Amino acid sequence: MLHWSLIVSALGAIVAMLGAYCGWSLFPTMIHKKVEQSVIIADGSEQFKRFVNLPQPLNFKVYIFNVTNPDMIQHGAIPIVEEIGPYVYKQYRHKKVKHFSRDGSKITYVQKVHFDFDEDASAPYTQSDRIVALNMHMNAFLQVFEREITDILQGFANRLNSRLNSTPGVRVLKRLMDRIRGKRKSVLQIGENDPGLALLLVHLNANLKAVFNDPRSMFVHTSVREYLFDGVRFCINPQGIAKAICNQIKESGSKTIREQSDGSLAFSFFGHKNGSGHEVYEVHTGKGDATKVLEIQKLDDSHNLHVWLNSSNEGETSACNQINGTDASSYPPFRQRGDSMYIFSADICRSVQLFYQSDIQYQGIPGFRYSIGENFINDIGPEHDNECFCVDKLANVIKRKNGCLYAGALDLTTCLDAPVILTLPHMLGASNEYRKMIRGLKPDAKKHQTFVDVQTLTGTPLQGGKRVQFNMFLKSINRITITENLTTVLMPAIWVEEGIQLNGEMVKFFKKRLINTLKTLDIVHWAGLCGGVGVAALSLIYYIYQRGRPVKELVK
Repeated sequence: MLHWSLIVSALGAIVAMLGAYCGWSLFPTMIHKKVEQSVIIADGSEQFKRFVNLPQPLNFKVYIFNVTNPDMIQHGAIPIVEEIGPYVYKQYRHKKVKHFSRDGSKITYVQKVHFDFDEDASAPYTQSDRIVALNMHMNAFLQVFEREITDILQGFANRLNSRLNSTPGVRVLKRLMDRIRGKRKSVLQIGENDPGLALLLVHLNANLKAVFNDPRSMFVHTSVREYLFDGVRFCINPQGIAKAICNQIKESGSKTIREQSDGSLAFSFFGHKNGSGHEVYEVHTGKGDATKVLEIQKLDDSHNLHVWLNSSNEGETSACNQINGTDASSYPPFRQRGDSMYIFSADICRSVQLFYQSDIQYQGIPGFRYSIGENFINDIGPEHDNECFCVDKLANVIKRKNGCLYAGALDLTTCLDAPVILTLPHMLGASNEYRKMIRGLKPDAKKHQTFVDVQTLTGTPLQGGKRVQFNMFLKSINRITITENLTTVLMPAIWVEEGIQLNGEMVKFFKKRLINTLKTLDIVHWAGLCGGVGVAALSLIYYIYQRGRPVKELVK
């Protein structure tokens, strides 16, 4: 009996050691290899199929800032807006693969996006709802026209400066040039004394009615469907100078403006994205290093952007133009607490860093929550070593002396070829310089902050959303009658949330393929460890107890 108890105790210890080895070495290694195999994008694999067609559509929610006092704004009042929405669309993504690299570590593709309106999720809102919203295309055209005249005068001033450095009276002329550069007065106000430029402005003002359908204000009365996808029409049967202006708008190549079958033009926020795909992406397949899977390597055959300012050192790419991270449809595996990761958004031409916030549970699936930090659009400028975002393309707007916008706003002019300003929804975290000029904003970090919940092992997004707002400065432009009484404000137009919530079918699939397996292995691990330790301890105790009994008791 004593011999038997020692054998059982030894066996228990062996089982405990096997349980410990399996739980802390063998199983993690097996899981790691299995996850690596499952996330690598190889031609014909299950992951490749999920890569080409996302297993479920993304949720694309649009909130519109309906303007309640357009007539009063035209007379200098502060805008009052009311959020309406969400208008919910299902966003389907399909990747058309062009080729793999020779070593299989890169894959090149073009992504096509399609939007379907979700009536049930949008109710009671419908696409036929009437709205009063900022006339984005007219406002953009006026500001671009203003900027072009600014550039003309700036060039003239520079040429004049180079010729007059050695002539008498140079100080007086430099003062004039300083004024032309906008340091003391609006460029367009200086330009009104130039007969040619003044004539341009007069003709533009006279033909606004013919170009933009006889606008009564800087706001358009339209439907949600037109504003977002179908297009708000303008340049309908223009004549003379109006036709020349329309041709100039058409030739500008703006993505948000499309020519219609009857020759007119139409502006929409997302019509150009629906069913189309032009950018050529090259991403890592994960082969050789699974932690790099889906990280963007090139966009349109370039490792970097050519949108933001670069360093004065020739050939050196600024941090603003670097392409980092994935497109947010998925993330690299093996996440660790306290780490960070990047996503890249072509819509705003920049990479965004996400930081670990906390552990979460999504319908029984463990994960980590990540969100953006203060450095997204709050910390921009030379004091933060990212003045490359300060493109300074806007004249006579609310900005700092160094040309950077105030905290919480980013100028997307060079990204979108339009004077669009990016903020968080409801200008969350933005400087009071912008928020105080608008009534009706209700910033809420829980509703308006960008976040994503990611499964820790595979990098699969469980839920979350990219949330951004698109705005434009509304301001007075000299000799343009419709703008003459406007107060300069940063005017919100829409904000969008592009995200995902893993549906019930995908949750079941995920639990079956991963979570239940992990639970089973965990049970085996602890059953072996605890059971082995228990058996070994009990057997050893029994052995000690038997050994300590008196001999005469044993004889009996």
